[in-house]
Amino acid sequence: MTTPLDHGRLRERLHSPDVTVGVFAGLGSVLAAEVAAASGVDWVLVDCEHGAAGDDIVSPTVVATGAYGVPTLVRAESGERIRIGRALDAGAAGVMIPRLTSADEVRAAVSHFFYPPRGDRGVATYNRANQWGAEISALDGAVHACAMIQIETRGALADVDEIAAIDGVDLLFVGPLDLSYSLGVPRQYDHPDFLAALDSVLAATNRAEIAAGILAPDAETAQRHIDRGFRFIAMSSDSVLLSTAIRQNVTALKGNTP
Repeated sequence: MTTPLDHGRLRERLHSPDVTVGVFAGLGSVLAAEVAAASGVDWVLVDCEHGAAGDDIVSPTVVATGAYGVPTLVRAESGERIRIGRALDAGAAGVMIPRLTSADEVRAAVSHFFYPPRGDRGVATYNRANQWGAEISALDGAVHACAMIQIETRGALADVDEIAAIDGVDLLFVGPLDLSYSLGVPRQYDHPDFLAALDSVLAATNRAEIAAGILAPDAETAQRHIDRGFRFIAMSSDSVLLSTAIRQNVTALKGNTP
């Protein structure tokens, strides 16, 4: 049966040498997410932290991007059990958790990805993740969604080795803006403290044999991150890419208009 579900394929790629490139979907628009999927990305991430998206957008986005074989990920508002569980039940291939400050907080959040006895995810079959009861192998742990943890606070950075080694964590993701502000060097991405933090994240993920990810504003910056060792690249967001394209074209047109 053809389904919009990823069935753990993206998670397998995160545990391989593959580089994946996706986009943050912050407009709260299913159509915008579908446009991204049709444009060749490896994944689309619905941003429920900073974007306009809410829980109601996740389910139709999974279907829309899944029609192109592209998995939908979700950045939850927090590491609460209900936020993670609702995204997974809707069929998300993974959930990114922001603003965690310690290894203990990460352990608590990761427990919400798994059914008992391993974790405390609520058990139900009448959802997309279990194909409305038609395929419930996920209940037995046959399919795992990606658990993606953001490293964007001093606390998380201090515990980065311990966090990377936690069973069930698949990816550590750097939000450059938040991390630079946390380090006291806002937007100074070439500052020695910021670069040392990136090296710490990469070293921790290499030791744990999981992936490291980061947000990049453009292809040139993304390539530098890939060369550095990052394998999960968020290529900006739908809103920024749209704004940039419009601005560039309008500026060029007005510059050529008498």
